[in-house]
Amino acid sequence: MTDTAKPNRAIYDLDMLRAVVMVADCGSFTTAAARLHSTQSTVSQKVRRLEEMVGHQLLDRSNREVHPTDAGETLLGYARHLLAVSNQLSEALSGGVTVTVRIGLPDDFVAGKTMQALAAFNRRNPKVKLEITGGLSRDLMSAYDRGELDLVLVKQRRHSREANACQPERIEWFDSAQYPCFAQDPIPLVTFPPRGLYRDDMINAIEAMGRSWRIGFTSSSLAGIQEAVANGLGVSLLPLRVVTPEHRILGAKEGFKPIKVFEAAIFHGPTADPVVQELADILIAILKAEAE
Repeated sequence: MTDTAKPNRAIYDLDMLRAVVMVADCGSFTTAAARLHSTQSTVSQKVRRLEEMVGHQLLDRSNREVHPTDAGETLLGYARHLLAVSNQLSEALSGGVTVTVRIGLPDDFVAGKTMQALAAFNRRNPKVKLEITGGLSRDLMSAYDRGELDLVLVKQRRHSREANACQPERIEWFDSAQYPCFAQDPIPLVTFPPRGLYRDDMINAIEAMGRSWRIGFTSSSLAGIQEAVANGLGVSLLPLRVVTPEHRILGAKEGFKPIKVFEAAIFHGPTADPVVQELADILIAILKAEAE
């Protein structure tokens, strides 16, 4: 048989098959993209490339909800089988790890009850691999939007972005217990970098009191902020959960009004894996316990 007479044996890309299956299951390119942690345009492109490869339209886009065509139904059966085999192979080669969940947490949650709860979950579910990243809320949210994280807990202004769950965040003014500096003029502030959480609110609150201010210390590290305050480099605005015996909380006696504009928010895909949902429920329980 000559080369030109050989049958055309297409090699089906698993990412293309996964995209078609997800769109068919969700009935929407937008929802499928969110679940795949991708963009709608990327998912659409994968579907179009697969349709060009097989020479058939696989999805009917004429209605509000997307449905598979007859050719699509045929392909979906084989696609699900191939994806299942691929997952089984990955499981066999990964030593039994069946699910990997990428979690993003702010630095003030990467300790204590949160880590204890996640570690306990991992002991109960040894086949679930947790990849936990700590950092600033804005960086974690950007990573989530790029599809690099499956589940994030972040701090944000209340109702600034619709979340799967949220809880008002209690924040307080901190000063050093041993080296207080609130009485200094101008008052030194210990802050996160520009555009960092709480920074503008700190400055606005100090100016509303008629006090002058200066930046005494800036850091992206929560531990650095805590140490700077404890050692008398300035006052700061932080969640109550990170107070230590080296800190003194400032309140109405010093002229500070409560700041109630922040919340802790949890984000995951609208059709998240049950394991992701279970982990989200753990984080929600922690937030609710703190509020009691």
